[in-house]
Amino acid sequence: MSTTVHDEGKSPAASSGNVAVSIDFVARSHARACLILVAAVLLAVLPGFFTIPPIDRDEARFAQATKQMLETGDYIDIRFQEDVRYKKPVGIYWLQAASVKAGSALGIPNAATTIWLYRIPSLAGAIGAVLLTYWTALAFVSRRAAVLAGLMMASCVLLSFEGRIAKTDAVLLLTAVAVMGALARVYLPEQRKRLDVQLRWTIPAVFWTALAAGVLLKGPVILMFVVLGAGTLVAVDRSARWLVSLRPLPGLIWFSVLVLPWFIAITWRSGDRFFAESVGHDLFAKLLHGEESHGAPPGFYFALFWVTFWPAAPLAALAAPAAWAARREPGAKFLLAWVLPSWIALELVITKLPHYVLPLYPAIAILLAGIIDADVLSRRRLVVNATAGWFLIPVAAGMAGLFALLFVGHQFGLLVWPALAASLVLGLLAWQLYEADGAMLSVLRAIGASVLLLGALLGLIVPALSTLFPSAMLADITRESGCRQPLAASAGFEEPSLVFLVGTSTRLTDGAGAAEFLRGGDCRFAFIEARHERSFADRAEAINLRYSLVTRIEGFNVGNPRPIAIAVYRSGGPQ
Repeated sequence: MSTTVHDEGKSPAASSGNVAVSIDFVARSHARACLILVAAVLLAVLPGFFTIPPIDRDEARFAQATKQMLETGDYIDIRFQEDVRYKKPVGIYWLQAASVKAGSALGIPNAATTIWLYRIPSLAGAIGAVLLTYWTALAFVSRRAAVLAGLMMASCVLLSFEGRIAKTDAVLLLTAVAVMGALARVYLPEQRKRLDVQLRWTIPAVFWTALAAGVLLKGPVILMFVVLGAGTLVAVDRSARWLVSLRPLPGLIWFSVLVLPWFIAITWRSGDRFFAESVGHDLFAKLLHGEESHGAPPGFYFALFWVTFWPAAPLAALAAPAAWAARREPGAKFLLAWVLPSWIALELVITKLPHYVLPLYPAIAILLAGIIDADVLSRRRLVVNATAGWFLIPVAAGMAGLFALLFVGHQFGLLVWPALAASLVLGLLAWQLYEADGAMLSVLRAIGASVLLLGALLGLIVPALSTLFPSAMLADITRESGCRQPLAASAGFEEPSLVFLVGTSTRLTDGAGAAEFLRGGDCRFAFIEARHERSFADRAEAINLRYSLVTRIEGFNVGNPRPIAIAVYRSGGPQ
């Protein structure tokens, strides 16, 4: 198997000939291929994009910090209420702020608290990452395989999640693929020969610009993928001459021009506090111990891979022998250097979150697509049995979703059942007909199963589970109160989504503090979690507070997983 051969005229296997011809028709035009890939991303990401409320805790923290930038007009400092939020640089906040400002200019009501506006950069990042996977793959494989690699990424479970929440990781993926795609074009001998005078500057410009954007998004994280990948290639080849094609001196100057202004500005504002928090307390804490209870042993990402890279993941087991056999070929060598060193490093880091390995998935998708196109997947029975995952995951996820819908959401979900049934059928066909119809048709069926499954779970089931989003219920109560500017305090429920939806001025306190807050005037609300009701009532009686019970809600706190009951009180007598 050679991942660097561009064999557009190769005859596909008879069992999947029609599919190969169809993909070849799509791939014959770059515009047509990009259109199909964008449509695939939208089908995978948009279900639930507009209807799922803010998710605790990271999404709500990012969105609230951006909202405060818009409220204060300060686009240098990063804050959550009065506390600084110096875990990540400013890049994602600027992108989200631009999206919300555009939404407000277009007349979208309540733009500042409309969470999907904050998610648009992530959606754009997912689309860009898939298109750049296609672009990067063209340096390694045929157009047909490049389209297939893009489709694998578009339907990937992990990217589908990251593309619909307001965080850094989908946009970071875009920058990482751009960087590695540019790096591939100066490393691969065939690609290096094709660099004309214009591209000899364009490719380095893509590399250094994307690298700077990645640093502004998430600090030095993107440097790990580049340094480990390029360093491995230099060590294996015993040569670094190809790196000269990146134009290091002008590239570093351009990188500094893009990155340094904000870092200088935040240092001027905070002294060394930003670096102490982001590097000392955030990065090093993750390296040395499990931050925020996210520690896990080595092997965590490997175990999770079979779900997070589904539906393409089962093919990884079948492709592994061919990938290893081709490890000395330039294309396979580059892709393996992209994946393996960083994967091992991330497995050794104590803090582990599923999205940390996302920038490695495009390389896996390209490697798989090339091996499928070359028809050199393993045919060993034990390994082929991995394709059962195309059916088993829809079964398990569908049953869990239906259980939640029926017993948590107390709804039947008329549209959920046919969507899940269609996902099961496609997954079953992908599995059972794999040997008869071939890998290409089977993986396309599995991609269809993934789109239907994600649509049912995230587009229909999760938005119906209102008890998972207590902040949205509490925000609706204040919004429907008739007050022009309601103020709120919360005791026992302190999730970032509450601050985002109810208001930056929301006071997070205890029961006694909430009673004192209600004494401050009319149109004030206190959200009292059950454990704090006694202290609230005692303090209210001590200060002769006039207040009334508005309602009680029950839900589930996703940020701190446990059931909660919250009483909502309003200042003054009965309304």
